[in-house]
Amino acid sequence: MPIVLALGASLSWGFGDFFGPLKGRTLGTLRVLLYVEVFGLVPIAVVVAARGQGTDKAAVLLAIPAAIIGTTGLYAYFRGAAIGALSILSPIAGVSAVVPVVFGIATGDQPSTTQLAGMACALVGVFFTSWTPGRIGGRFAAGAGYALIAAICFGAYFPAMHTAGHADYWWATLIFRLTSTTLVLAIVLTRRPLPALGVPLLDLPMLAAVGVADTLGNLCFAAASVGGLVSVTSVLASLYPIVTVVLARIILRERVARSQEGGIVLTLLGIALISA
Repeated sequence: MPIVLALGASLSWGFGDFFGPLKGRTLGTLRVLLYVEVFGLVPIAVVVAARGQGTDKAAVLLAIPAAIIGTTGLYAYFRGAAIGALSILSPIAGVSAVVPVVFGIATGDQPSTTQLAGMACALVGVFFTSWTPGRIGGRFAAGAGYALIAAICFGAYFPAMHTAGHADYWWATLIFRLTSTTLVLAIVLTRRPLPALGVPLLDLPMLAAVGVADTLGNLCFAAASVGGLVSVTSVLASLYPIVTVVLARIILRERVARSQEGGIVLTLLGIALISA
């Protein structure tokens, strides 16, 4: 069950990490994030209220730093997606899988040779994915810097949310969403001039779907922590770039250089090996 839940988180995040940034390109990053957060908060708040069960486990409060770090990473990812190709940025962000593996090693987990090889593949793959070749030298792909920031933040999110979810995954998910929503709202309200917040009615269903998918991903990952190791569930949940890359190729028909295609494949292979 932890494996199924972690893969479910990956599927949900892959959907959200494609359609969310896609809307962010036309509606603006902060505006989309605010709607996504609110739409994601409502269902988990309703479910927790309906359950009528409180919690006295202090570890669920680790969902607060997880939310701050994770939301920062999501903002960076959205900013990168505004100027770069999702099929490039998503695999870079997916290297966040390395962080929980290193954390697991530091706390007693013993990765296999295959997992170590996967980390090496992922790191090399990120370089080739983010580097755009040119006639004279080359340059880093647009948005690659933002994607690296996202990778670091997403990686740091996993250990904290894993611990919070192990204590009580329902409350951990609610606290996470309350914190992230408050953070985004605070940033929006401090902007001068105050940004326009209205969106076309036709965009609301998609924003709602992205918000629910993001919350579902958090819930699945938090629930997977009950019976799974952080070094395993985190990596399986990091397979979301596969979903995003496939959607970007099918819907946006994104095309990248051959070396970047090799980097994408190498990065995804690395993530898969880490999860082995």
